[in-house]
Amino acid sequence: MTFSEPSIKRRLYQQFARIGKCLSSDKRLELMDLLSNGPKSVESLAQQSGLSVANVSQHLQVLRESHLVKFRKEGTYAIYCLEDPVVAEFLLVLWRLCENRLADIPRIKEELLHQYEGVCTITKEMLLRQIANDTIVVLDLRPRDEYAAGHIEGAVSVPLEELDDYLSSLCPKTVLAAYCYGPYCNTTIEVVEHIQKRGFTAFRINESVQEWKSL
Repeated sequence: MTFSEPSIKRRLYQQFARIGKCLSSDKRLELMDLLSNGPKSVESLAQQSGLSVANVSQHLQVLRESHLVKFRKEGTYAIYCLEDPVVAEFLLVLWRLCENRLADIPRIKEELLHQYEGVCTITKEMLLRQIANDTIVVLDLRPRDEYAAGHIEGAVSVPLEELDDYLSSLCPKTVLAAYCYGPYCNTTIEVVEHIQKRGFTAFRINESVQEWKSL
């Protein structure tokens, strides 16, 4: 008598492997990371990733076939987003797994931080305490549409192009904490250094919005 279980299991693993193959591209991982911050047009993804519109479209098609992203039409634009919150949760687990297993990742992060030794990272516990005491202002440096899609509670939306004008409106004694796209984004570090040079006390928030909510 021949049992069908091995064949069925093999077919299941072949389906699981579709996701693995889909994630084998660093560019597709980057696009999903960008989409974890909110819906974006193909053109916006191309601008933020440095890829051509045609290349982005090809990668998105692969992601769509594995049901990792979906899109809607707004006029002549295709607006993409992650298929559902489970995909964002999976990405966080993937980043943590890679950081725990691949020695190069902590090394690269340390190399980045070493370039900005004057920039300090604030812990979530300390930040929550200062927010509760109203002794710190939290800046969300991402575009406003991403802020609208989700942000740290109490954060102020200050896109990069508006930063200097915003700083000019503050009392020099204001303490600031800034975040952008999480621990692998050097924008936050550069911005905090810039804020410090303007004479403010400023800290870097290490976590992305997704990580912050999951902690």
